[in-house]
Amino acid sequence: MNDHRAIGWDEAAWLNPPLEARSEAGGLLVTTRDRSDFWRTTSYGFVRDDGHALLAPFAGPGAVEVGFVVDFDTLYDQAGLMIRVDAETWIKAGVEMSDGVPHLGAVVTHGRSDWSLAPVPEWQGREVTVRASRDGDAVTIRARCDAEPWRMVRLAPLAPGAQASAGPFCCSPERAGLRVRFTRFTQGPADASLHAAAEG
Repeated sequence: MNDHRAIGWDEAAWLNPPLEARSEAGGLLVTTRDRSDFWRTTSYGFVRDDGHALLAPFAGPGAVEVGFVVDFDTLYDQAGLMIRVDAETWIKAGVEMSDGVPHLGAVVTHGRSDWSLAPVPEWQGREVTVRASRDGDAVTIRARCDAEPWRMVRLAPLAPGAQASAGPFCCSPERAGLRVRFTRFTQGPADASLHAAAEG
């Protein structure tokens, strides 16, 4: 969107620094550490909080967008946007490799994690943007590939007074060395309506 301000990669701080992160042609190329992930308890019985997230303050009302290129080949390879309050309260949304194809999805965590996915095999090798709009007690998450229309991904609760941060994240729960090229990190005004498609 034209009224979004670019966040410099050096304006944000790493939660769990990756193996490598370097600016390249206006983007940020990130290489993951071995078996990095964000998850809490549900179904698997474990807690993981060592994924990589580059976070800047995210107050409401407001919106944040993260762009990245989908280039995944290993189970659970993932990248996208994270909103984080603390280790037990966070949202991650983006694209994750599952059953051999990329899936668009989100994990919402309030003490315990959930998980939702929808296959998007046609997004492999292309640029994806994930957008989170925070207003009142909710976060609305949308995503799109290239300049295609936005898709609604999730409406999730987030306390109005919660001190949150947000930005790009990536993980590779089954391996080391996933390389993700992030292309966009911006903040701007919240969406005017839940049902009105985000512009631009």
